[in-house]
Amino acid sequence: MNPVENEITVLAATAASIGFLHTLLGPDHYLPFIVMSRARGWSLAKTAWITVLCGVGHVLGSVVLGLVGVAVGIAVFRLESLEAVRGNLAGWALIAFGFAYAVWGIRAAVRHRPHRHLHLHAEDGEHGHDDEREHRHEHRYEHEPEPDHDHEHIHIGVHSHAHDLSGTKLTPWILFVIFVLGPCEPLIPILMYPAARQSTAGLVFVTAVFGIVTIATMLTVVLLASWGIGFAHLGRLERYTHALAGAAILLSGVAIQFLGL
Repeated sequence: MNPVENEITVLAATAASIGFLHTLLGPDHYLPFIVMSRARGWSLAKTAWITVLCGVGHVLGSVVLGLVGVAVGIAVFRLESLEAVRGNLAGWALIAFGFAYAVWGIRAAVRHRPHRHLHLHAEDGEHGHDDEREHRHEHRYEHEPEPDHDHEHIHIGVHSHAHDLSGTKLTPWILFVIFVLGPCEPLIPILMYPAARQSTAGLVFVTAVFGIVTIATMLTVVLLASWGIGFAHLGRLERYTHALAGAAILLSGVAIQFLGL
């Protein structure tokens, strides 16, 4: 193995290690997908493709910037400064999205809390006449079973119980934009520039290793955690899952912005 090949091999191994640890130690790489999957009832297949989509956008954002820098000879410190700006934007975007989603989740939970309605029941009286009797009937949240009734009842008034907490279908694309903004900090200075000094093929190989390991780690953590929490039953707190998801995303943004995770 010649010195160039040896250098590329070392850089590829470094890329795999950094991609794995960088992803695992950054909760923003997987927590948003885990909590949104639980709150919105995504299937594992849907959770997987959204995670991969955002992971590709996350890696490609830094790859394109790095390739442009290598091609036109932009100094590393300038690219690092630009990456820092992107990181700030992504952190604040995650905080804003988490806060907005948490507020929406709280409002949805309050609007769809269990409530009671008055119903009249038509029953046969002792002398063959219909008697109207009333009772209060509780409408529960979708995860709580309705009590069984063996008699017919008539609703007084018109009301809707289509407790739709699905929210906007733009959520995956909002996450995608946030992840495109989010930089892969170690990719350009530690991996791409040293690999580019060796060969173009080496640059492509090292970058591919980093991207594949990063996305594979994201996908593995998200799917395992989503599968696990699928067995959790929150009972009466179930209707707060959207609010809890927003709070978790908000906290992951705070961790990035203020704790450097």
